[in-house]
Amino acid sequence: MTTRKTTDGARGVAGLLLAAGGGRRLGGRPKALLPHRGRPLVEHAVRILREGGCATVHVVLGAQADAVRARAALPGCVLVDNPDWEQGMGTSLRAGLGSLAGTGARAALVSLVDQPGIGPEAVARVLAAYEGEASLASAAYGGVRGHPVLFGAAHWPGIAATATGDRGARAYLAEHRQAIALVECGDVARPFDIDTEADLAHLE
Repeated sequence: MTTRKTTDGARGVAGLLLAAGGGRRLGGRPKALLPHRGRPLVEHAVRILREGGCATVHVVLGAQADAVRARAALPGCVLVDNPDWEQGMGTSLRAGLGSLAGTGARAALVSLVDQPGIGPEAVARVLAAYEGEASLASAAYGGVRGHPVLFGAAHWPGIAATATGDRGARAYLAEHRQAIALVECGDVARPFDIDTEADLAHLE
């Protein structure tokens, strides 16, 4: 797998990995700790962000956060605790964006821990759509919006104000759909989620 070097234009973009889910439909197994290629899934997700070009990565933890810290090797990552993770992904998105305030980041590239079919190629393509703090871009699969998503810092307050439950940024993105740069990634990634026992077949 080819590692993508961070370009000058992307230096202001931080990777933001949402990894707080408790795996309710997986018998309460935290998604971050699901085994993939012999290691916790969260390690794979961080590596994908880095290989795609994100030099800085913030990881939002929730379910069994202490166990994730103990078992996953995440050197160099900023680990963000979300005590409200049970209230839905929106709380993790708010916590993650909040952790970037004051860091100098001008945009966040948001990915989900339970989408191992999305690799560094998709990350690099969305990262290339970065054009400053007003940027708003999303991977697309057959023209349908998916992850990862890039939010310029100018959008963070609006996203935080509308991110509730498991909808995350959907309401904000729907309201600003005309401004979103869709980046087709269907030829390099598969956007499936690990939600149920049957989905575990996607892990190695």
